[in-house]
Amino acid sequence: MPKKFSLLLFFVFTAYLGFAQSSISGIIKDTTNNKFVKNAVVALISQPDSILIKFTRTNEDGYYILKNLPAGKHTLMVTHPAFADYVEDLDVKAGTENFPLVAVTPKSKLLEAVIVKSGSPIRIKGDTTIYTADSFKVSANANVEELLKRMPGIQVDKNGQIKAMGENVEKVLVDGEEFFGDDPGMAVKNLRADAVKEVQVFKRQSDQAAFTGIDDGQSKQTINLKLKEDKKKGYFGKIDAAGGLQKSIDDRYNTNMLFSTFKGKRKLSAYLLNGNTGQDGLSWEDREKFSDNSEFNVSMDESGDIMFMSVGGSSDEEPYINTENGFMTNLNAGLSYSNKFRDANTLSFSPKFNSQLYNNRMNGFTQTQVDDSIFRENSTTNSNINRQNVKLSAAYDIKIDSNNSIKFTVAASAYQTESEEQRTAATTGEMGNLKNTTDRNLSINSEKQALNTSVLFKHKFKKLRRTLSINSDFYVLNSDANNILKSKNQTYNDGNPAYLQDINQLSDIDKATERLSTRFLYTEPLNQKYSLELGYEISRNSGTNNQTTFEYSNVTGKYETMVDSLTNDFEQTITIHKPTFKINYASKKIKFNFGSGFGITNFDFVDKTIQQTYVQKFTNFFPQAFLTYTYKGNRNLRFNYNGNTRQPSISQLQPITNNNDLFNQYIGNPDLKQSFSNSFNLSHNSYDFIKDRWMYQSVRFSTTSNAITNNRIIDLDSGKTTIQPINTNGNYNMNFYSGIGMKIKKLDIRIDAGPNFNFSRFADVINNITSFTKNVSAGISLGLSKSKEKVYDIWVQNEFNFSSNKSTVSGSSSFYTNTFNANVRLYYKKVWSINTDYNFYSRPATEQFDQSQNNHLWNARLERTFKKDEFTAYVMIHDILNQNIGIDRRFYSNTVTEIRNDRLQRYWMVGFTWNFKNKSAAPAVAN
Repeated sequence: MPKKFSLLLFFVFTAYLGFAQSSISGIIKDTTNNKFVKNAVVALISQPDSILIKFTRTNEDGYYILKNLPAGKHTLMVTHPAFADYVEDLDVKAGTENFPLVAVTPKSKLLEAVIVKSGSPIRIKGDTTIYTADSFKVSANANVEELLKRMPGIQVDKNGQIKAMGENVEKVLVDGEEFFGDDPGMAVKNLRADAVKEVQVFKRQSDQAAFTGIDDGQSKQTINLKLKEDKKKGYFGKIDAAGGLQKSIDDRYNTNMLFSTFKGKRKLSAYLLNGNTGQDGLSWEDREKFSDNSEFNVSMDESGDIMFMSVGGSSDEEPYINTENGFMTNLNAGLSYSNKFRDANTLSFSPKFNSQLYNNRMNGFTQTQVDDSIFRENSTTNSNINRQNVKLSAAYDIKIDSNNSIKFTVAASAYQTESEEQRTAATTGEMGNLKNTTDRNLSINSEKQALNTSVLFKHKFKKLRRTLSINSDFYVLNSDANNILKSKNQTYNDGNPAYLQDINQLSDIDKATERLSTRFLYTEPLNQKYSLELGYEISRNSGTNNQTTFEYSNVTGKYETMVDSLTNDFEQTITIHKPTFKINYASKKIKFNFGSGFGITNFDFVDKTIQQTYVQKFTNFFPQAFLTYTYKGNRNLRFNYNGNTRQPSISQLQPITNNNDLFNQYIGNPDLKQSFSNSFNLSHNSYDFIKDRWMYQSVRFSTTSNAITNNRIIDLDSGKTTIQPINTNGNYNMNFYSGIGMKIKKLDIRIDAGPNFNFSRFADVINNITSFTKNVSAGISLGLSKSKEKVYDIWVQNEFNFSSNKSTVSGSSSFYTNTFNANVRLYYKKVWSINTDYNFYSRPATEQFDQSQNNHLWNARLERTFKKDEFTAYVMIHDILNQNIGIDRRFYSNTVTEIRNDRLQRYWMVGFTWNFKNKSAAPAVAN
């Protein structure tokens, strides 16, 4: 026994000696005033549990020493009332260590320089706003979308659309690279919040602008998710399965799987999503790629949002799906691979597949006022859609040597769609007398193929900032569709049947668009601050629009009689030569550039059906200017001006004749002129480190001359509308949006507010008479959040909007809406939690709608985690009160519309999630 006791004392004494030998020392100094800092608190904190290990104060010479320290990873913190906190991670090893000189900055200087301070929730570095992810508490296994909703200045709406500083986010990157191609939703929905170190918000310049250092106005609002280092090792993934038996609706289910592996510079991820709860659908970016770039008209919805509606003719046969409405079963699969070879060449590759089965019933009401006459249309539309698409994106960036590089990119898509739409409608006059009725069945079978490739070559000369870049793009879109239209259209005279149109036709539609362009760009430094940019671009756009229509024969039972009036063949060729110049200036606080380009456009349009040729020549101007003024650290002003010319599209000049809707016919106008738009934008953002307060403001103004809008010819007897695009003037739009937020430290509550204001004026032409419609909207959102880790998370927000629509034709109307949102998560013993979100939508009665439409949407989820959150079992209920309704109201000129859609209401599911990983990595993905 004495021997064992002596041996124990020996080991304790030895351990004590080892412990006593670990110590650190150093000096704290104010390098701004070249003085040593006395009485500063120097503390060492344990990283795993944030427990204070040791602390001391500096002497007259700024010297400190911490003795008897345990070896391991710790955090060193230096605090003083007059100076900014200094925080640094360090690895304490056995033995005495001298820590390098620590330079601290007076708080009086904080607003004049950017201080990178560990743990700061927000900081601004140049034009980039950086959020420290761990400063915003979310639930265990939460995805990035939930994290973004907690960050001031970032909004994620009910459809998953992201806005940052008031602007739509078009790109979401992961460690600076695209994740699953260019779909912003894939990264925010499928990456875990706790895998993210920082969220960076900035304007991403084009590859050429990043290379030359001269802004070309092609920037996109971008979010970059910077991952934690320990989340980029090994493999990790997630399997989530949920389902529930229902009584009055189809059984609900979701199955989501995602796997990722990181090794050095190589990243590989794959996913498979399958379900029938409307969890995923076609993103708005895809619809934009298949649009025909027609001009737009403006309307306002009930929330005061300005809506842009295409005024083009029969543009795209691809049906629109809003996954918030209707019922959908989807299957999504994708792969994302990226790698860097020899730190010089980068390869990325991402194929994706999507399949959707969708059905919806939509009831519509439209009221139109023309002079003293009022038309009211009630309609019901049933839609059934079955479509698949395959998308592929790839990029290969080769660094030839230190002065030369070349980048190849390719994006290809293939769509196949089968859809059927049944629509019945009746239009009545003010006294209830029938004007017209329609009963239509439209079946569409379409295929599309799109290909977009580009090559960018960049060369740096020996002289600094002298560069040459050549960028070539090729784009092609082919669309083939077979439409079968069966409809009966009846007009009435004094309530009595007057004319009946009975249609049974098949249309074969073939459209193709092709674009090839090459741009040369040369930059020359004029001195240390000024540089010159010279450019030249040549492009050729060509398109064909071909339709052949056959009438059904009751004798043969086939579609074989050609309808000449619905058979067309058009060709369009546009050639543009565009020289440009730009002067650029860059200093520490000020950066600006200004310049212009002018395009010489040759426009050839051939109507082969009647052997008619239209030849036009345009001279287009593209002036632009850009200014950034960083007047203090963390505070800057930005000004942008852009002027651009837009030619009429082929659909506006001469669309293919379309008789799908007899009572709304679109005809072209070959005499259309090009429009010219001036756009001005002034923005400001700032962050106060001491008060932990952020702020941004932005004002925009745009005006368009020769704007392409619609002339609507409305027959007062039948209610039939004929639409033709024309040029108008007097159109402009102004909007202001802002945000401000801060942390109330005593209450540990974050508060934010976002006021906004919009005003637009646009010309509207009805029966050849021009009038002007003014839309005004104003609103404010207020939000509060408070959290305590593994105890509770609380977030509430209220948004109020007031809108007014005034027309010289139909008078004025005003309305307001209010939306209240709340999300609460409560924890019990850290492993049990209940999460509930509540939304109240208030739509008061208006002059046009005598009944208010209010509804409550309440969801809840109870879950239990196991094995350090690796496994999660849960039960959830969607729409507990069964009040999920789809109502959309819009006000446009002399027209008021209310649309009611079917929506997925109350259902429940039981689910289980497994977040797996290898031993060297923490879980890093979830939905």
